Amino acid sequence: MEDGGKAPAGLGTLRAVLAILQWWGFNVTVIIMNKWIFQKLDFKFPLTVSCVHFICSSIGAYIAIHVLKAKPLIQVEPEDRWKRIFPMSFVFCINIVLGNVSLRYIPVSFMQTIKSFTPATTVILQWLVWSKHFEWRIWASLVPIVGGILLTSVTELSFNIFGFCAAMVGCLATSTKTILAESLLHGYKFDSINTVYYMAPFATMILALPAMVLEGGGVMNWFYTHDSIVPALTIILGSGVLAFCLNFSIFYVIHSTTAVTFNVAGNLKVAVAVLVSWSIFRNPISAMNAIGCGITLVGCTFYGYVRHLISQRQAAAPGSLGTAQARNQTEMIPLVVDEKQEKV
Repeated sequence: MEDGGKAPAGLGTLRAVLAILQWWGFNVTVIIMNKWIFQKLDFKFPLTVSCVHFICSSIGAYIAIHVLKAKPLIQVEPEDRWKRIFPMSFVFCINIVLGNVSLRYIPVSFMQTIKSFTPATTVILQWLVWSKHFEWRIWASLVPIVGGILLTSVTELSFNIFGFCAAMVGCLATSTKTILAESLLHGYKFDSINTVYYMAPFATMILALPAMVLEGGGVMNWFYTHDSIVPALTIILGSGVLAFCLNFSIFYVIHSTTAVTFNVAGNLKVAVAVLVSWSIFRNPISAMNAIGCGITLVGCTFYGYVRHLISQRQAAAPGSLGTAQARNQTEMIPLVVDEKQEKV
């Protein structure tokens, strides 16, 4: 707990459980709503859906910081906004768009499993491009992740090559954002709300023109041909509002749990999303496909645990410069987890 154990243990546990449950709720609901938009509402425009999410997140972050005062605004120099925030926003935009594109073509269960490949792509990118070296335990922890992804892909009954490629490139985009954050945002300690506050407007600006050019005609045709336009628009806008609430919930869960709990809860969240999506959309899942998904999630949990142990050991070593430095020598981590890792 962040407050150093001042709160009673029972209250702290309850707070952590509630934080995790609301995080799971928002995350799973956003995923299911997006899939519902593409599949049931026949609104097959992932760029437009992503743009709606960015607009809602921009407005929500402004309200959270300036109206609700939920988090103080981190001041960023105008020059840094273009030199440092804009490139991050571009990768952030690609990541979100590819996630929605993959969700249009492949089941939620398959997409969520592929996203679990991100730790492997992060380590491999740092090794190939940045010549970073990792302990053998890190490499060993990637074996079940890679093996599980391969088994899931080979046995996926609703396999679509375009959706698969979009999800895989999305993993690379997530890893690139993770790695670039260390150099481009050095000196700034962003929480999830400030991250959205600065990046969502840039992402909207980047995506608006491509969305209008590539999907504008289709969106207008959908407006004129869809039977229940008002309920459909309510669902689409609602998914944007919940997308921002998801970022807010990440901020809450980071401050309510330990790093290990956050890692385990994140992997269990994938399992919950898979089960809920299957119960709604009834996409066929073979036994071997489910086993592959399970192996991947176990591998992700093991990877997070190994990274945690290495970070603790390096932070406690004589002459250590602290947890943050130890973490940097192990692996760059996503923006929204920076505060969490500082408590390890």
